[in-house]
Amino acid sequence: MAQQRRVQLSTQRPTSTVCVLGTELSLDVCGSAPKDAITFHVQGTPGVKIYVVHETQSIKLPSSVSRWPLAAGTEVLLAMDTLSKDVGDEKVRISYFGETGGVPVGRAMLYLTCVEISLDADTSRSGAASKTLLDKATWTWGPDGHGAILLVNCDRDDPKAETLDNHDTAIRSYDDLKDMSQMVLRTRGPRTIFTGHRLVLHVDFGDADKVGVFYGGNSIALEEYKHVLGGSKLAYAVKPSRHQEESIFYVEGLAFPDVDFSGLVSFHVTLLESPEKGLLETPIFTDTVVFRVAPWIMTPNTAAPLEVFVCSVDNNEDFVAAVGALAEKAKCPLTVCPLLENRQDRWIQDEVEFGYVQAPHKTFPVVFDSPRDRGLKDFPVKRILGPDFGYVARQVPEGASSLDCFGNLEVSPPVTAQGKEYPLGRILIGSSFPRFGGRRMAKAVRDFLVAQRVQAPVELFSDWLRVGHVDEFLSFVPAPDRKGFRLLLASPSACYQLLKEKQEGGFGEAVMFKGLAGVPKPTINEILANEALRKFNNYVQSCISWNRDILKRALGLAEPDILDLPQLFRGDAAAGADAFFPDMVNMLVLGKHLGIPKPFGPEVGGQCCLEQRVRELLEPLGLTCTFIDDYFSYHLLSGEVHCGTNVRRKPFAFKWWHMVP
Repeated sequence: MAQQRRVQLSTQRPTSTVCVLGTELSLDVCGSAPKDAITFHVQGTPGVKIYVVHETQSIKLPSSVSRWPLAAGTEVLLAMDTLSKDVGDEKVRISYFGETGGVPVGRAMLYLTCVEISLDADTSRSGAASKTLLDKATWTWGPDGHGAILLVNCDRDDPKAETLDNHDTAIRSYDDLKDMSQMVLRTRGPRTIFTGHRLVLHVDFGDADKVGVFYGGNSIALEEYKHVLGGSKLAYAVKPSRHQEESIFYVEGLAFPDVDFSGLVSFHVTLLESPEKGLLETPIFTDTVVFRVAPWIMTPNTAAPLEVFVCSVDNNEDFVAAVGALAEKAKCPLTVCPLLENRQDRWIQDEVEFGYVQAPHKTFPVVFDSPRDRGLKDFPVKRILGPDFGYVARQVPEGASSLDCFGNLEVSPPVTAQGKEYPLGRILIGSSFPRFGGRRMAKAVRDFLVAQRVQAPVELFSDWLRVGHVDEFLSFVPAPDRKGFRLLLASPSACYQLLKEKQEGGFGEAVMFKGLAGVPKPTINEILANEALRKFNNYVQSCISWNRDILKRALGLAEPDILDLPQLFRGDAAAGADAFFPDMVNMLVLGKHLGIPKPFGPEVGGQCCLEQRVRELLEPLGLTCTFIDDYFSYHLLSGEVHCGTNVRRKPFAFKWWHMVP
């Protein structure tokens, strides 16, 4: 339905107004009628389309009816589809008649100027702002959806800058402009009309702290770009150029969707008419365009690796070398965070999570910095943040717990569960559920993840672990069949079954941890005879089985989609569980190349029976298993290969705006 405006007429003097292309004017024919008038006649110049609405019927003029009753239900509508060449070059005349007919008892004259005013953005999601028939004031999801998209400008394109690009109100480079979305104001028609009218671009008060808008006028020089909207600036008066019909504005996001921000931002352009001196301007037309701020998106283990990160600390040279060799096999660059920057903090998985943001015109990676803030706390800003590499963080006023580390933040590959598609997977976080009073991920972090909407989080029970991270009992690896992946779960039951099998095969005296100096070396017989250990692992298995059921429902998995990796844990219910031997599920996944913690299991037939079982499970999927010794440098510190590495991965091919959350 066209935007409609009521216009008051007068029989005392002519009225002049603007008709914006694509809108309708409703003439108040009754309000201006002389008191003794009972009918009216309306006629206009060729550039004006006139309709009389009478008794619910809309009749286009001219018609066989020459005079219309001045009844409450009678309405005159005007529209114009051709731009005016001069101010007031089209007109409409209303003639009023009394009972005797004949000579009119009064006339009202309306002079019209048709202009085009349009605020446009990339609502069709083609990568360029353009005019469209789509409803610009709404935003819809799905492959047939529409609505413009805005990136949070959270990178740092100028290496000399001290902060993120969206933390100031300056344009420092043309690359900075490329991160922003264009918003185009089109004005056509007689330019002199704007001497008596004003065009104002404005943003809603509640959205002003979420966006910034820059405008360079007719210039392309960086220094000419000024910050015109956002923050305390709610409105900007636009002066249409005499020589250009388009004014291009650049819009940046300042905030990601969150618990108090849906991600939707509205911009408006309003035409104000100047009345008689001493009176306020009145709005006569508004056009609106809505943007959605692009969410932060995680990538799963199964996505192609682009860059591997590892920390160099005092005692992990062999570990760094092993990770480097695996990265080389996978043809993936390796970035080593030096001691000076990590300050003896080796847990790079816990410090950051790599993701990305995407709009039709631009995609770039964004690192999510956890609130743990230990030795690596400055690394994301000092070494990762840069040109086309963004940064986001959430503060935790109540103080961070172990569950706020990002070893406790994973994401599944794409899945379909209970009839609903999750083409970008589902985020997995650990929690104290289902027991009361335990640790949970901080509300600020959980709220942020939920608010992104495109990877609906699933809470798992991880507080039974001493460290409490989901990556201690699950992982995903690519697979050539079924859903394209397998879920790997740590399994005490599978481990006891394997050890019992080896015992019955006559290998009960084979020892664990062979070759590790100063480490007790229990035999298979001793492990199987340890009732306290078995009882504790029965408890651990019940916790993992609870999560297994949640994952099957939440991810739409069947048993063939899950592989159980043999694993034992030690500890007690009060302190929580740690891996009894290096936790093989806590692996580094680089395509088909897996870097798995070396378990140092009992040797049977000259090879580790734990390694052999894992190979039997994973190699038929086309995966290659490399076992990495992390015993002294990571395992004894309650972490493994995955905890000590991190990977930036290729974004999903699927566009997030095509989904329906």
